[in-house]
Amino acid sequence: MACWAIISGIGAWKREFIGKRQIELAEQVLAKFFEIKDAIAMIRSPFSNLDEGKTRKRGDYELPEVSQLLDRGYIVFERYSKKETVFADFMMLKYRFMASFGAEAEQVFVDTSAVLNSIFVSAQMLGTHYWQRQGRVSMEPDEFAQHLAEMRQHERIYWDHGSEDDEVRMKLTSIQERLDALVKPCFQEPMRTYNFLTKQWGQRRLG
Repeated sequence: MACWAIISGIGAWKREFIGKRQIELAEQVLAKFFEIKDAIAMIRSPFSNLDEGKTRKRGDYELPEVSQLLDRGYIVFERYSKKETVFADFMMLKYRFMASFGAEAEQVFVDTSAVLNSIFVSAQMLGTHYWQRQGRVSMEPDEFAQHLAEMRQHERIYWDHGSEDDEVRMKLTSIQERLDALVKPCFQEPMRTYNFLTKQWGQRRLG
């Protein structure tokens, strides 16, 4: 019986130790993801001041009106640089999280990066193409309609409009739901059942 007590005690301690570390990791990833949601909201804020975007390196022959549009698109890159460590810290947890919660957990990190990259792409396309063509390039009605539709789609990604159907917000909510589902089991305290069963088995052996 003493041997069983030692073995079961070590097994229980090991499981509790692993469980505790898994919970701590889950809390870390969740906390960082919430920080990322806040950072992305800040990056996409439609409110800006006249100084934002001015750190962009200008071309030698840029016209003032072109510089203004390119600076406007550069705002998200400038804001990202202020929050870059948040995204770096989150990505550093990727492989530990996969090792603990399974290879499918990688998709949480892949999709989060994809959301951020979509904002960068839209900012780039708006600044270098759509805004520069708007009102400056002659287009046929069909071409102009397509131009407007594509520009507005990029603007929906570039700016946070605060609506329930905001594409970026919806994607982040979907990622959070999958993240919640992955970590939920480690917060359900399975060790209580394990300890109760081993205790009852030991008492029956003693009886």
